[in-house]
Amino acid sequence: MHPERILLVTGRLAEPLVRKYGKGCDVFVAPVSVAAFLTPELIARYLKKAGIRSEDHDLILIPGLVRGSAQIIEDELGIPAFKGPRNAMDLPQTLKALREGFKLSKELPADDLFSIDALKKVEDIRNKTRNRTYIEKALKKPWNVLIGNLPAGRDFPARILGEVVDAPKLGVERTVEKALYYLREGADIIDVGMVAGETNPDFIEEIPEIRERLKENGFDVPVSFDSLNTAEIEKALDYADLFLSVDEGNLEELVTEKPVVLIPTNQKKGLFPTKPGERVNFLDRLKEKAFDLGYKTIIPDLILEHVPHLARSITAFQLYRERNPDDVLLAGVGNVVELYDADSAGMNALLAGIAKELSINLLLTTEVSIKARGSVRELRRAVDMNLFEMPKDLGFDLLILKEKRASEWRFEPAEKVVEAEEKQVELEPVYFRIWVEDGKIWVNAHRGTEAVLTITGDEPNAIIDTILEHFDISPRHAFYLGRELERAKTALKLRRSYVQEVELFGEFYTGD
Repeated sequence: MHPERILLVTGRLAEPLVRKYGKGCDVFVAPVSVAAFLTPELIARYLKKAGIRSEDHDLILIPGLVRGSAQIIEDELGIPAFKGPRNAMDLPQTLKALREGFKLSKELPADDLFSIDALKKVEDIRNKTRNRTYIEKALKKPWNVLIGNLPAGRDFPARILGEVVDAPKLGVERTVEKALYYLREGADIIDVGMVAGETNPDFIEEIPEIRERLKENGFDVPVSFDSLNTAEIEKALDYADLFLSVDEGNLEELVTEKPVVLIPTNQKKGLFPTKPGERVNFLDRLKEKAFDLGYKTIIPDLILEHVPHLARSITAFQLYRERNPDDVLLAGVGNVVELYDADSAGMNALLAGIAKELSINLLLTTEVSIKARGSVRELRRAVDMNLFEMPKDLGFDLLILKEKRASEWRFEPAEKVVEAEEKQVELEPVYFRIWVEDGKIWVNAHRGTEAVLTITGDEPNAIIDTILEHFDISPRHAFYLGRELERAKTALKLRRSYVQEVELFGEFYTGD
């Protein structure tokens, strides 16, 4: 369908925006202030009363915020009717997609469809790179490698390594638990991180058990081994698929045909070139020596440093890439995120974008600190966004705390306006303590010091309904509980700590 005559339905308050962003379309302004107050039945009635006819329009587009199906409008007027976007500023994208043959829905807002469509395109791209014929052809090119059973390189999406830090201290059970968490969040490779300054040969022998446990849970993925201890790496050569990190100090002792990550250091001598040019020259010489020794697959890592040395390390990556356009590269983005007290989503997005530009094919991260929690999922979303030419207006994003567009919601006040005042009220004989745990909200109802009932769930409405079923509380108390339960739900979504009656977010200090 390529409609030419489109009728946009809106309310009085949004009319200027709809006319601005819906250029080329007719606009019908319903006699309500806010379009979200409309229903399909009301729209059909207003349009019929206004004399809208099927010969005048090819299609009707109603606001995405309207609840119910647009099918009712189509049945009443005989004109195809669909839901547009929630926000008028998204009309240009919707109209462009519509004229290019995009199929809108009668039930779902257009912006939801764009998200579904974009994520389907992501999956299509991934499925293409999973095709056996595609992989066989790609692996013949010098810029792709095979890590275990996973191809990586320029012809594949960036691969994410989730590092289980200090795995020997965690033990097999908790290592598997952490690995499964990473894989479900979007990791492609599990990196077993050893304990710096220790030698744990017994744990290395558990790697086959860890791998088997992952397979039992549906994840047949490569396992990389992360250690600077030569004895540990030598023992792990029979068990892992990729080895981090080989440098000048242990290069001659660890010759293997398996892929290794080569870094521009000599840990034994405390050598690490800081200037980008010196670092690149050092790594180039080291790589040449590695191939002469018999290494088959080298994956260079220029070492991504945290601020205040981030720029120089990115420069080193860029210089190396200019000299070596075909090498598969790795970067440890987690090192930057972990050592910066800022929200991780934007940092991971930016680092993934830099990696895309420099064709860095493997991204290593971890979630050691609380502030880095969710980094694997954020990197996965960023990598998916970078499958497109421009990571903007895709239908999905990494906007979590901030919004892409400001809401245009506004209501007209009543004739009588009163200022809110807090009043002292008597405490009721029952009170509630709320906390979050294991992905759920928990509520203890107390009489005195005794907890008489515990209610748990993940939906505030269901919890408050259950509370009201068991306890007779005042409207003010119910309002308080509703507010706190929504705050607890937000904490769960954002993976933040929740403390009853404590604000979730601090304010930026701006000075006087």
